[in-house]
Amino acid sequence: MDEYKRSSHAVYDIKYHIIWVTKYRYHVLRGDIAHRVRELIRQGCEARGITILQGSVGKDHIHLLLSCPPSIAPSKILQYLKGRSSRLIQDEFPALKKRYWGQHLWARGYFCATVGNVTEEIIRNYIENQTSEKRNDIFRIDD
Repeated sequence: MDEYKRSSHAVYDIKYHIIWVTKYRYHVLRGDIAHRVRELIRQGCEARGITILQGSVGKDHIHLLLSCPPSIAPSKILQYLKGRSSRLIQDEFPALKKRYWGQHLWARGYFCATVGNVTEEIIRNYIENQTSEKRNDIFRIDD
């Protein structure tokens, strides 16, 4: 149980695989811009109690494996990281402000998947075998 994290009211191990891209898939994440974006994402994650387990900055996308507390929804994580990094990076690099005149560095969407070392089949079997009685009900009541 050492791999689990704890808060005052929860024990958890939540990991997300997250990818998002630059608007129009422009290859702008190079050199100083890439280094600064990486630093802004690191700072944002640290401020929210999110751990970056692995990550990379591509020419046109960000790829992260994050571990985060259960109190933060994936959509809020992305809203915060994308919004803050876009605003700050465009302020620091005026060439980006010209290229992205609408002030949107990142494309609207993102990819997010949960990651774990327990498969859906294992969880289904665990729940099904809680009692010795065999039932064919997906969501049952244990007596």
